[in-house]
Amino acid sequence: MSADTGSTHGTGNDGDGDTGGGTGDSGQRGMSRRRLARHAAWFGAAVALTVAGGEVTRHVIDDDHTDGAAAAASPTADIRFVQVSDSHLGFRGTANPDVTTSFQRAINQVNTLPYRPDFVVHTGDISHLSTPAQFDQAKQMMSVLRTGAVHTVPGEHDSVDDGGRGYLATFGSGTRGQGWYSFDLRGVHFLSLVNTFTLEALGHLGADQIEFVRKDVAGLSADTPIVVFSHIPLFALYPKWGWGTDDAAAVLNQLGRFSSVTCLNGHVHQLLTKREGNVTFHSATTTAYPLPRPGEGPAPTPVTLPPGKLAGALGIREVTYQPANPTLTVANTRLA
Repeated sequence: MSADTGSTHGTGNDGDGDTGGGTGDSGQRGMSRRRLARHAAWFGAAVALTVAGGEVTRHVIDDDHTDGAAAAASPTADIRFVQVSDSHLGFRGTANPDVTTSFQRAINQVNTLPYRPDFVVHTGDISHLSTPAQFDQAKQMMSVLRTGAVHTVPGEHDSVDDGGRGYLATFGSGTRGQGWYSFDLRGVHFLSLVNTFTLEALGHLGADQIEFVRKDVAGLSADTPIVVFSHIPLFALYPKWGWGTDDAAAVLNQLGRFSSVTCLNGHVHQLLTKREGNVTFHSATTTAYPLPRPGEGPAPTPVTLPPGKLAGALGIREVTYQPANPTLTVANTRLA
């Protein structure tokens, strides 16, 4: 299969998008901004957990909803992209004895979509132990994605013992600071944030990154749709397990004036959604192995499922933005 992808981190092929880490300059943002819905339509697959008012609710969503969401999306949609997460290349364990094959299946699934995504974003834990070989393997595997660009954010497993140096050497071109950046695509502003390199009990963004966000969005009009990528959730999903970011409020406050903000994260290996004011949070599933639901067990350790059940817990996410229908559509699809 031949490579058909742009380079990483906001340097995609689409002429409407800026390159590299954004500066807040509105030069490429002169086109009219269309409103994004204040809350997203949620089309789940397998088991989804909804967090509302601090309470976690489990529900099962029929596969037909996922198929219908993908089919209903117009082929003329302005922006369509795919999120993959938590491939954990290099993991060895009973929860998934072959994470490489699982990740390859996810890539194949992207490449067989009936459209070419504007970009694919990997929201972290690309590797399991942040070795050069694991990063090189991931880069080679993602090089065949049929898409306009490939973007990444790092997970905590991408900075094991080296403070993120290996990740930045492989995927950090064109980024700022510890790997954060922004880009624009057809009136939507995307922020890719790093909350894993200096984490302790919780994810952490740091003063430099918060200042970057402040300057980056300062010149944007309030009706600009904002999409934020991070590895660890930007809301307090389950702090006891480190599922939250201790200084996320400082960034979310900077985004409070925008009519719609959507935050997409990985880390928790399961589908969850939360709506709070103008912000909708979506946690993604994994291509590697499931983790327990919040509070089920003493720690978030890999879960070994019965034979034949693993694929139902793994998947990819398709996201569609259509200006004619101001709703961000999120369709989560199990691995084929």
